[in-house]
Amino acid sequence: MRWKVPDVHIIACHWLENKGTLAVLRCFRGFGKSTLLAVYNAWRYYEDETFRVLHQSESDGTAYKTSRDTQNVIRKHPLTAGLLPTNQGTVEQWWVIGSNDYRNASMYAKGILSNVTSARADECQNDDVEVPKNIQTPEAREKLRYRLGEQTHILVPGGSKLYIGTPHTHDSLYDEIEALGADCLTIRMFEKEHRIEQATHARYTVPFRPEYVFSGIGKHARLLREGADYSIEPGNVVRFAAAPNSLIDFYADASWPERFDGEELQKRRRETRTINEWDSQYQLHSKPVAECRLDPAKLRAYDIHPTLARANREMCMMLGGARIVSARAYWDCATGKAGGDDSAISLILDDAAGNYYWHVAEAMVGEFAVFGDEANSTIVGGQVMQVCDLIEKYSIPQIYVETNGVGSFVPQLLRKAIKVRKLSCGVLERTATVNKNEKILAGLEGPLKSGVLWAHVDVLDGPVWDQMKDFNPLIKTQADDYIDSGASAILEAPVRIGKLVGNPTGEEGHDWRPGSGVHEVTLEM
Repeated sequence: MRWKVPDVHIIACHWLENKGTLAVLRCFRGFGKSTLLAVYNAWRYYEDETFRVLHQSESDGTAYKTSRDTQNVIRKHPLTAGLLPTNQGTVEQWWVIGSNDYRNASMYAKGILSNVTSARADECQNDDVEVPKNIQTPEAREKLRYRLGEQTHILVPGGSKLYIGTPHTHDSLYDEIEALGADCLTIRMFEKEHRIEQATHARYTVPFRPEYVFSGIGKHARLLREGADYSIEPGNVVRFAAAPNSLIDFYADASWPERFDGEELQKRRRETRTINEWDSQYQLHSKPVAECRLDPAKLRAYDIHPTLARANREMCMMLGGARIVSARAYWDCATGKAGGDDSAISLILDDAAGNYYWHVAEAMVGEFAVFGDEANSTIVGGQVMQVCDLIEKYSIPQIYVETNGVGSFVPQLLRKAIKVRKLSCGVLERTATVNKNEKILAGLEGPLKSGVLWAHVDVLDGPVWDQMKDFNPLIKTQADDYIDSGASAILEAPVRIGKLVGNPTGEEGHDWRPGSGVHEVTLEM
């Protein structure tokens, strides 16, 4: 083709020639990885005419493109010009001269969701099989992994697997393969990077001398110019003409500067919708391409439990040094059976400063209630008793029960169980009437961005983290039971009005929530 071959392609070719039996090549968008793969395939057939490749991409049509490109290289390259017979095979499957397996083609190209059960191959290639449309939900990602698992049985003993692509989600397939011990080559657009989320100062020290400095993302993105927008002082100190007050990215050591110059990079950055998309497609960080509306990294973690104490003739609840002034649990009840929704309950604690503490996010399992006699008069177990355990452990004063669907009769069972356990807790019924995704955003997004939402480490170690990371407000059916119960509990928070006058002299009680006290007032008539 008379192209000038860049150094990064030489590096990739050398790696492809010497890779192990399980390998991952991650390279930035525009790298030309599929073009390079076609040359690699032609070289494979030049080395061994009996070599068989199963090439899979996100769809049949995309897989056919690499198959067609491989044929083109074979026909035009002087070392392989005689390998392809005339009028034999199609773009989906074809044989080179010298192939001795008439059942399995030299190249068999199919989409990752197509049926390839009967195939046999010496190498399975996965070219950009992870794309937005097949990784939007955990179920879609699981289906993709199931299809990829078929390749284990298709490979002949000693065969190899090759994954090529860019990550599109936080739990990327490529990270998973790397964790299995795969050979990995990662070629980013820039080898060195440093980010300031919100540059509110005019002077910053960077770990390296930056060659490219970008501000913002999307239509407002700019490639800043040295000497006009900023200057570099000794010690890699960058001084801006004025505080940018925006996201700033510093980069150095571009992988392909001849093709991707400053003008091209600025154009691409302006046409990239989110910083996550830029990070995943050009810097190869495993992030969802779409903006993460509920970033769990913004949750403030803590690892202590509340304690009850008596002070000033009243009970009080303390969470470390913070006094808890109210609490409530929200139970989004379900049957809790495999394949169905989780019966999730969340406990939210509030302090006087307006902080929310997400202390519990657990699933209740089994039957709603288990009775100890044939007359069903005494509850001895089931989900309601598990809820009672939480009520007793954390002195929960009130619990909201969502009564949609199967939950319509649960409040009565819970009240009966609370009576059996001799606990003091109010049970309030709630019927969900608003869109669930809107409710989740309304409950979590504001506190999360305001920095007032805390979460216990047990909550962070559970399903909440992944459900927040995966949450997409445009998808109706997704795993969201825990974050739904947490958001609902936050939305039930009471409106607080501070005390204006009086000294509390309340009677001694057993309720740990602070009261307004008793006040003596003199009126002028």
